[in-house]
This record gives sequence, structure tokens and C-alpha cells, in this order.
Amino acid sequence: MCGIAGLQLFDPALHPQLGSLMAAMLHQVCERGPDSAGVALYGDPDLTPPGLSAVSLLGVDDPAADADLSTVVAGETTVVRGSREPAELELLARQAFPEATVIGRGHELAVLKGTGHPDQLAVDIALGSRQGWQGLAHTRMATESAVTSAHSHPFSVADDLCLVHNGSFANHATIRRELIAEGAVFDSDNDSEVGARFLAARMAEGNDLEKSLRLLCETFDGFYTLVVTTADTFAVVRDAIACKPAILAVTEQWVAMASEYRALAQLPGIGAARIFEPEPEEVYTWRR
Repeated sequence: MCGIAGLQLFDPALHPQLGSLMAAMLHQVCERGPDSAGVALYGDPDLTPPGLSAVSLLGVDDPAADADLSTVVAGETTVVRGSREPAELELLARQAFPEATVIGRGHELAVLKGTGHPDQLAVDIALGSRQGWQGLAHTRMATESAVTSAHSHPFSVADDLCLVHNGSFANHATIRRELIAEGAVFDSDNDSEVGARFLAARMAEGNDLEKSLRLLCETFDGFYTLVVTTADTFAVVRDAIACKPAILAVTEQWVAMASEYRALAQLPGIGAARIFEPEPEEVYTWRR
């Protein structure tokens, strides 16, 4: 049992409220996974200023150790910003902070993680004051791997690509070996990272996110509700049995998904939203 909350804002007038809306949603799913949490934010001007890329790191002892890199500390996460492509910036960050773990990179994406109660993570990263146009949050009840910040969701293994997962993949070990044979390198033994790296590999072959999610449904066994985001897309998919909870709500101003309705109840205009439960193995996508 884990908790998921995701929100894409179509209306720019709501962008200043992204953090406060996400904090309220995260709070309502805390009980589903109280051991650790993570948040992904797209377009926050402090974490990812326009025109710059960002790399999110865990385990940086001294963010000021490299004066050539601009850094922002948010809880346990250090976000490195720079005017280079994300992959090049990641190489520089790894050289500057060799002890750190990379947990995300992109032109607009910052990933922030931590152990302990999710509400405390929200305080530590000042979530309520963050801005942007899209966010994901995950509260974790660990079943497949250790309780550490690095094992927390979201998993981001390609530019601006992010995945959160409620459930478990039964055949993740087999797929992990196949991805390693293709050249993938893993950072954890978490089954959700296998899903993220599978999507990254299929998208690197030229498939779009919707096609890649259909391939995931054909390949992975188990129970899952996934929310996956890119620089322009918000996507939701469930397995063939769809026993993991998921509620979608859509208005002209936003689309949101959560594990429980109460996480959506405080969103502006919820009274006029189209609210429904996603069908099994149907891929739902929205573009900003």
C-alpha cells in the first residue's frame, strides 16, 4: 500500500498555487505510506529557472564545495542548476559530488525525496510555497526494498521523465536482467526503478509515452497503478485487474489523480470536475 498524488495545471493562473495544492494532496495520502516520500515538481522558478537545466542529488555533504555549480538545498536533496544540457550537467555534478546519488534531471524537473513522515518532507522542502505547472507526490510503504531516501519514489531515469507506482511487479527481476543486457545501469533494487528504466529504454527507441506504457502493460506482471510524467505529458495506467485504487478528476483548468478521493477534494473547481476510476490497462494521457 502506497499513496500517489499527481496534478497537471492547464491554467497558468494556478501555477503559483502548485506547491500548496500538492502539499494538501500529499497530506491526504500520508496514511498509505508513512515511511518515506518524494515529490517531483515541473517549472518551479527557484529549483529549475527558465533556460537552465537541473540535476537532483541525495547525499551531498557540502553543497558549497564546488563554486562553479549553482545549488539549492531542499531537505535532503541538493538541486544543481546550470546552462548545460541535463546529461552534461549530470556529469559535472557527479564529478563535483562523487559521493552523491543522482535522483533526477531535466530542463524543468526537480525531484525531492526523504525518509520519515511525508508531512515533514513537505515542511523540509517548503512544498507549500513552490510553484510550477505539474507535480507528482508519493508516500511509500516499503515492500520490495530498503527504506532509504534513494529507494523512495518518484523514479526519474531520463530527462524530465518521472514515475510513481503503487503495487508490485512480479517479474521485475527477469526484466531487470534484460535491461542490463541492453546496457541499463540501476541505482537501486527497487522494482519501480525497473518500470522507469523500461519506459526510458522504450522511449529512447523512438516510442512516445503512450506507446511505451502499452508495451509496459504487455511485459510486466503484477499489480500496479502508475502515474508517469514528461516535460509535456501526464499519464495514468493500471494493470489488467486494477485492484490498486486510483481516482481521476478533470476540469478545464487541471487534471489530477490520487489513490483516494479525499486527496482531490480540496482542489479548486472539484465540484464541476469529471471524476472517474481509470479502466484496466487503458492508458490515459493529457498534454499541457
